[in-house]
Amino acid sequence: MTVLLLAGTGQALQIAGAFAKQDIQAIASLAGATRAPKDTGLPTRIGGFGGAEGFRTFLKEENISAVLDATHPFAARISMRSALLCEEEKIPYCQLLRQEWVPEAGDLWTMIDREEDASSEIEDGLTVFLATGRQTLDRFANLASCRLICRQIDPPDREFPFPNGEFLIGRPPFSVEEEVNLFTRLSVDWLIVKNAGGEAPKSKLIAARELGIRVAMIRRPAQPDAVRVETVDAALEWVLSL
Repeated sequence: MTVLLLAGTGQALQIAGAFAKQDIQAIASLAGATRAPKDTGLPTRIGGFGGAEGFRTFLKEENISAVLDATHPFAARISMRSALLCEEEKIPYCQLLRQEWVPEAGDLWTMIDREEDASSEIEDGLTVFLATGRQTLDRFANLASCRLICRQIDPPDREFPFPNGEFLIGRPPFSVEEEVNLFTRLSVDWLIVKNAGGEAPKSKLIAARELGIRVAMIRRPAQPDAVRVETVDAALEWVLSL
């Protein structure tokens, strides 16, 4: 049996480590969004498959027996395609989708559906911290009257697309104390976040709560109608059950 692990999250790294320890034959796949990704400890391919047919060809050429999807909750296009093709090819598929964040007492959240919707909530002249990554940065063009700060892992390979913005380089995880100090130093008024879930990324939300910073929380996109688990242990149990 050869398992294809669609990786790119901390949970995927945990699964890859467990695969290596238990001698489960697997291949990890990374989209290539990060220039220097952490070593999975598995044979790893980086980059896209070349669309649906490229993915189908890869499954056949590598004799993939099962696909475990541990991509980011907002990599919905990849998850949808993977689930559909696995169904067509009669290959077992499971999505590891961690629980969403939910607001707690003291949180000042506004739920939005798209990055572009943030401008209808945020007043002119405020400082906005974008914890959404560089790939969707262009969708914030309508926040031209605000100061924008976009945090990303890799040094930028282009200028900030708007004159009112700047990049901030940082590799997670970040402690609550680090986030509190950072948001205070930058005088952040609003935080824009994708509802990715997970414990480590939650530190920025706790910091925002402590500082009374408003949060624009982007709802998750639709997910595939497929077998789904919420934890690393459950994902490993699924693989071992095959």
